[in-house]
Amino acid sequence: MKPALLLVDLQNDYLATPDLQPTAGALIAHAASLLAECRRSEIPVIHIWTTVHREDDRRLPHWRKEDRWQCVAGTSGHDTPEPLQPRSDDTVVHKSGFNAFADGQLDAALKRLGCDTVILAGMHLHTCVRVAAMECLERGYRVFIAENAVASNDPIHAASTRRWLAERGAGAFACQPTFSHRSPRCTEEVLFEVPLASAQEIASEAAAAQEGWQQWRQTSPDSRWEILDRVANALDAAAPELAHQMAIEIGKPIMHGLEEVRRGAANVRDVIRRAREFARSTRQGDTMVRYQPLGVVALISPWNNPVAIPVGKIAPALAYGNTVVWKPAPAATHISENVLKLLHQTGVPADAVRLVSGDHNTAHALASQHDIAAVTITGSLAAGYAMQDICARRMVPLQAELNGNNAAIVWDDAELAHAAKQVAWGAFGFAGQRCTANRRVIISRAQFPALLKELKAAVERLIWGDPLDQATDIGPVITVSKRDETIALLNRARSDQSIQAVEALHASRAQEPWVNAGAYAQPAIICCDRADHPLVQEETMSPILVVQRAESFEHAMALCNGTRYGLAAALFSNAREIQERFLREAHAGILKINTSTAGADICLPFGGWKASGLGPPEHGEADRLFYTRIQSVYGAGG
Repeated sequence: MKPALLLVDLQNDYLATPDLQPTAGALIAHAASLLAECRRSEIPVIHIWTTVHREDDRRLPHWRKEDRWQCVAGTSGHDTPEPLQPRSDDTVVHKSGFNAFADGQLDAALKRLGCDTVILAGMHLHTCVRVAAMECLERGYRVFIAENAVASNDPIHAASTRRWLAERGAGAFACQPTFSHRSPRCTEEVLFEVPLASAQEIASEAAAAQEGWQQWRQTSPDSRWEILDRVANALDAAAPELAHQMAIEIGKPIMHGLEEVRRGAANVRDVIRRAREFARSTRQGDTMVRYQPLGVVALISPWNNPVAIPVGKIAPALAYGNTVVWKPAPAATHISENVLKLLHQTGVPADAVRLVSGDHNTAHALASQHDIAAVTITGSLAAGYAMQDICARRMVPLQAELNGNNAAIVWDDAELAHAAKQVAWGAFGFAGQRCTANRRVIISRAQFPALLKELKAAVERLIWGDPLDQATDIGPVITVSKRDETIALLNRARSDQSIQAVEALHASRAQEPWVNAGAYAQPAIICCDRADHPLVQEETMSPILVVQRAESFEHAMALCNGTRYGLAAALFSNAREIQERFLREAHAGILKINTSTAGADICLPFGGWKASGLGPPEHGEADRLFYTRIQSVYGAGG
């Protein structure tokens, strides 16, 4: 294999595209890392640039229609960012439209280099990258799409493009036959490797669950509930062991792990209670309305809550007569295997809950199986778009709990010490790796200095250290790459003129040897008033809290609602009028008064608005909305 790296349209005008996913900063960082790796491996690099000349107008038709001049030769918008600039030994190919092959320059360059494989990165995935991939496939090149180094402002179209290209032989660059997971506590230690399930294995597991459903749906509700009650008891008994495993394998502080497992057990019991109370059918004359199970549910779960989240989906699925094929995040594979063993030991039939291991491509393949009747996923926004594409194409129900970028407003009458303690715990507990974590805090300009002082003190009181220590609040992040990404983000923030301050905390501990030995990211507070800044707009899943100043409560509400996400929001105020306005205007699925956004009651529905969720919420009374479907029966009298 002789590859070449093709960097498509990584130019400043394109990088300024609104609503780019991933953000321009993240795209540049990932593309620069890929570029550096290719140069180290002596892989030739071809830069493909859109180049427009005013004196010879060959703009795309929609640019002309909109009177848009972009990527004009000689302008800063035509340039590429400094980390991605070509070297003298790179090749630069110019195009005026979508197709980089249109004038023969790229064809000639690839032939000159003797390449048989291309790695594609850049933008937009749904247009120019797609066209380049199609043209390369047609010419007989092997094609790989760089996983994190392609972007689009049309995420559903981009998700469809990924799937469409994959079905036609375009692979994902850097995909390995196995996944190696290292200890977040000591990154030199490889804990385990996870094989990627083959297409045949995925189909076999889905078929087994479909066959198991034919029996499970006939199992009496009382028998199902009896089994689930044993599951809840077994989870309580296994809590210390599972919490210890979580501390080692995902870096979750052991007390957080204990709380998670016990919350999972409580969730199972709440599912049983609600299922017992639920009327599965109602009659009116000779008609009947009944609630039927869906069939086989594909469950895609994350690594950060590897017990409570999947258990909170498996329990209602089983209670209402469905079976499950479970695809956990790779880092949670061993924990998931132990939970599966616990389920089977307590009486859940082997074919009622099946497990496949692998990465996001495994999840996509599972959701695409004919035997899968519905999909429930907790994951990233990108994962949600991919599942939305698959489920829409197959016309099957989707429940998606996605990213959160949660704000807490601390208003003028709030008790600042209490608010700071709550926000600090919500932002930094488990190194900020919760979807409900406090990502942002909004305060009036007058109260800003006082709250910032209280926040810094509150974070310093939290214990940053080994997750096996019962006193630890803040452990490591999940991987070295996540730690390095967080460090790079903070370094960029320090040189960013639109950021007022970067406060790195626990400075003395940050110099201790254990920090460098593990994936420990130093907790930090960033003060940034610019509402459209990527740090404000995007979820970091890191121990970082962004503080914003508001000129009025109206401004504070605009900042609170001013991102695409809407999972959780909090208000710290005792003023009735302020509370009522917050409850009336906040655009989030979970609202809290005088407490952190982090955490949730398992008895209440859990779901986000806007880009934070799709389909019915999880938990509580919402479970039956997803795990059953209504059927009307006529002539059922007698």
